[in-house]
Amino acid sequence: MNVKETLRYLGYHGQEADAQVLALVEQCWRELEGAVSPRSVYREYALSFFEEDGIDVYGFQTRSRALRKNLDGCRAVVLFAATLGTGVDMLLNRYKRISMSRAVVLQAAAAAMLEDYCDEVNEEIRKEYEEKGEYPRPRFSPGYGDFSLDCQPAFLECLEAGKRIGITLTDSLLMMPSKSVTAVIGISEKPAGCGGYGCQGCEKRDCVYREM
Repeated sequence: MNVKETLRYLGYHGQEADAQVLALVEQCWRELEGAVSPRSVYREYALSFFEEDGIDVYGFQTRSRALRKNLDGCRAVVLFAATLGTGVDMLLNRYKRISMSRAVVLQAAAAAMLEDYCDEVNEEIRKEYEEKGEYPRPRFSPGYGDFSLDCQPAFLECLEAGKRIGITLTDSLLMMPSKSVTAVIGISEKPAGCGGYGCQGCEKRDCVYREM
């Protein structure tokens, strides 16, 4: 139960939550645990670069200086997708009709839960590659920094994410189920610093969810 991250998503920065909020966070986590059906998929693809910020992965091309920096020295990438499943959206939609305050806390808890699940799968990927003497970089998602969401259709197609774990896209490139994530993980033959990812790699300094 990741209370700290849930509170961060709720906008608590450097302030204590009262007992009522903490109790509600705990209730929401337990309710979510009965609704989630986490699934993930990942595949390795060859990687090449073009021009100053161009990245060519089998199946699609994109441009991002931030991602290019993150992938410096990598021989390949792992494309990764994960979701908590449709049960979370059903739960959120129900509470949006009857208790908006609870729905807000459930949104935050689900975001924290998804991040924890991604960390678990990424740890499996790290062990898998380190057994072969290779080193995964931290995941870097479309939407971070200048890494555009425009690659999402090709990204998900590469992974057959719709067929394999049920992730689809809306016309505005939002993923459904809503608690889903995609990410690129660089694979290098040498250990290296992360090169910036997550809040550290994002140029949006005024984001209310930014880690301090």
